[in-house]
Amino acid sequence: MIQIKVQAQDTAESVEQIKNVLGGEIEEQWGQHALKVSNSKAKGSIRFITFDWGVSLLELDIVFFDEVLIEVDTSDYNPINFYYCLEGYCGHKFGYQPEDKIKIMEQFQSVILTNRDGGVMDRYFPKDVKISQTVIQVRRKPFLRKRLNQGEELNKKLYEVFLDTDHEKVFAYYGSYNLKMAEVVTAIKKVKTKGMIRIMMIEGLVYQILSMHMVQHNKEVLDKRPQTSLLKRELKVVRNFAKKIEKNIAKDFSLEDISAETGLTQAKLQEGFKLLYNKTVTEYIRHARLELARNYIATTEMNISEVVYSIGFTSRSYFSKIFKEKFGLSPSEFKNNKKSAQVGG
Repeated sequence: MIQIKVQAQDTAESVEQIKNVLGGEIEEQWGQHALKVSNSKAKGSIRFITFDWGVSLLELDIVFFDEVLIEVDTSDYNPINFYYCLEGYCGHKFGYQPEDKIKIMEQFQSVILTNRDGGVMDRYFPKDVKISQTVIQVRRKPFLRKRLNQGEELNKKLYEVFLDTDHEKVFAYYGSYNLKMAEVVTAIKKVKTKGMIRIMMIEGLVYQILSMHMVQHNKEVLDKRPQTSLLKRELKVVRNFAKKIEKNIAKDFSLEDISAETGLTQAKLQEGFKLLYNKTVTEYIRHARLELARNYIATTEMNISEVVYSIGFTSRSYFSKIFKEKFGLSPSEFKNNKKSAQVGG
């Protein structure tokens, strides 16, 4: 087992101490740092960005070739940590008693943890498992000064954690799995722009993920979590098929065909799409087609008829009707507005 001791004052120093054990090199570009490792201990990267409102984003995309235990001394740096595993799993325990067992953070699970000052947190990573994890770290004092203006809207327990600026209490929340959050975490990895625009786009997504953690915690504390009969693997099937729809947008998907292909009943498909996307299967397909149509009209030279055909519709009048219902403009009006904006620019 690889053991790493971290006693740091911020995220950057934490990653530097991990590098001292794992090896690799830290690169920096436009405020985003990346520890890149490729050796007998690990292969992958640990990236981080620190924002000026008391928040850091830490992203792990890495495989460890031995079990890893990171012992974190929280005397100098003790943020509230919001964890989400997109791939793989890892573990955690507060290091007060040697006999305490590591609790597993499962894939797609929302987890919120913080320790008291002077305590120890143990992070566990398994051997030969691809880990893709996002950790949003919130330093309470600067965050309270700059961002938590409406903190009273949080439930009492989480609000008290934010107000515990002297770090006197331990807090642990292991929520249910949240596949909607997976979409936003994936969006961070898809940001392709460079420079300051890239950082700003990532910052917006960090806000969104943080708010999703908080909203989920609030609902679950109030026992308002969505009720579903679907298993996690069944929800993953629904999510994967939604991606397939987006990639094959012109295909005529029927509920019966989707049911046969996925092995899920039509009732479970409808339940899953409602839970993840707040839409029936038919509504989701129409939504995906209209979003793509808007993108085609805005960014290509395709005429309206070509757009209609390319997304799987056969009636231009029906397409125009539902496009206007969704976006407030007809396709032609939308196209003309885009042209006017380009000429004016």
